[in-house]
Amino acid sequence: MALDRTRIVTEAVALLDAEGLDNVTLRKLAARLGVQAPTLYWHIPNKAALITAIAEEILTPLPAVPIADGERWQDWLVGLSSRLRQALLAHPDGARIISIAQMSRNMAALSELAMSTLVARGLPLHQARVIVLTAERVTIGFALEEQAPRPDEEALKDFDLDAYRATYPTVIAGITEYFAPGRTVDDLFRECVTLVVEGPTVPPSAA
Repeated sequence: MALDRTRIVTEAVALLDAEGLDNVTLRKLAARLGVQAPTLYWHIPNKAALITAIAEEILTPLPAVPIADGERWQDWLVGLSSRLRQALLAHPDGARIISIAQMSRNMAALSELAMSTLVARGLPLHQARVIVLTAERVTIGFALEEQAPRPDEEALKDFDLDAYRATYPTVIAGITEYFAPGRTVDDLFRECVTLVVEGPTVPPSAA
């Protein structure tokens, strides 16, 4: 099979899925393709270009659904953010890939769609940019935390859970209250992004 950029990127994503970002190297990729590493340089000049190519592939299936007539832009933007998160979570270290990719055209297209939609709904350009940028960064940061390695046995060896609970009772109470039966991390994400686009609802007693 002829070696071209499409085949290289497809195999790079497969390598990412199999071994994670830290093991995505041009040498390993070349071995999977059955070629010498210098052969890849005709198509992918360096690791940074490879990361960006993988980022473009991760974002390619993302459905850029236009806003519907009568749909609130806030609801639409939360939905778009949710689809972005799912695209990132579909691959190990997907959020890391997007966060370090250089000049991703697909990410720029997503931002263009979101900002132009908000502007068309009457928001000033400056405000639209800040809202979209914040929603994107909340989404990527949320996914980064979800995909971060969990503490191993060595890290937990000297961890005193009872002392932690006693020192941070409000944190523990908040986590316990939120994740009551029926609530998931998906719900938490949507609430976080909704807070960004809607603003907080403050009870009169707390104002």
